[in-house]
Amino acid sequence: MNRLNIYITSEVLKPFLVVSFILAGLFTSFNAARYLAETVTETLGMALITKLIILKTIIAMEVLFPIALYAAIIVALGRLHRDQEVIVLRSAGISENFIVKTVLNLCIPIGILVGILSIFGRPWAYEMIYQMDESASSQMDVSRYQARRFYGNEESDSIIYIENKRDNDEGELEGVFHYLNKDNSSDIIIAKNGYQEPAEDYSPPKLHLLDGYMYRMDRNSTRDSIIKFSRFVYMPNTETARDYQRKAASTLELSFSDDSRDIAEFQWRISRAFSAILLAMVAIPLARSSPRQGKSEKIISAAVIFAIYYNLNGLAQTWVEQGLVGKMPGVWWLHLLMLIAVLFIFTPKIQKSLQSR
Repeated sequence: MNRLNIYITSEVLKPFLVVSFILAGLFTSFNAARYLAETVTETLGMALITKLIILKTIIAMEVLFPIALYAAIIVALGRLHRDQEVIVLRSAGISENFIVKTVLNLCIPIGILVGILSIFGRPWAYEMIYQMDESASSQMDVSRYQARRFYGNEESDSIIYIENKRDNDEGELEGVFHYLNKDNSSDIIIAKNGYQEPAEDYSPPKLHLLDGYMYRMDRNSTRDSIIKFSRFVYMPNTETARDYQRKAASTLELSFSDDSRDIAEFQWRISRAFSAILLAMVAIPLARSSPRQGKSEKIISAAVIFAIYYNLNGLAQTWVEQGLVGKMPGVWWLHLLMLIAVLFIFTPKIQKSLQSR
């Protein structure tokens, strides 16, 4: 029996590792292409971009691992059924329950791993990347800009130029030029001096410009305006700051919060392990097939069930965030329905009828 356990486990584990590697590679490639397309490598550097991509991949693994496990069970057990190895096992007195228990013994450690990634790895990764990510997306983070070079941002349709930077703790700037193109106007800001205030509370840094002029060219008017200022401050996006603070907060801290968004984030993290195991259990009956049965029918059914379940996961979290569903049942109603479906499928009568097909 020990060798049989090892055989079935290895049959599931091998495609799980392959699919996990492929999904992680695709996700990493997508993020790398996105950052390269946004031309942020000059401001952050390739080393920090690489670190940022790795951290985002770690966050994504809480979703990619359950997908890989779901696909691996369908592929591995489907092959055992098509090659009639399951029939041989039954003739040797080994029941279907033995296969289920063996697969479950593999699913539980993987589910625990997913839970650890979600409960501890997710906030840790967000804690590490929030400043890096804001630097990549914020046009006004000039800490990594080089002097006497133009930096453009297609998303915000703006250009910034700094004549000189002083390498000191205050981050002093000299000769700052900023062009910003808007829907109905264009702004040109010129300042003699400036400095960047360090980031705090998961926010992009504040940029202070001193002793300058702002030229506003209004397309809907024949008159332009000139504004002289002694201090001009670019304020960070506070909504983005709150969102990052929530994602980077510890799971224990979120558990004591009464805010609906914090509750949704907390329940999402806690439910990932249960979701991975439940989805794996659903994959077991989906893998059953006869030698003459085509693969397409099972693949379509598996894809539809997976899509429905994961879309409902996102919907359940959104309902809690918006306050449409309270802390209880929260997101747990979906996993309770999934558990009932799994128990129903594995009741002796239902299981016997499925095996006879």
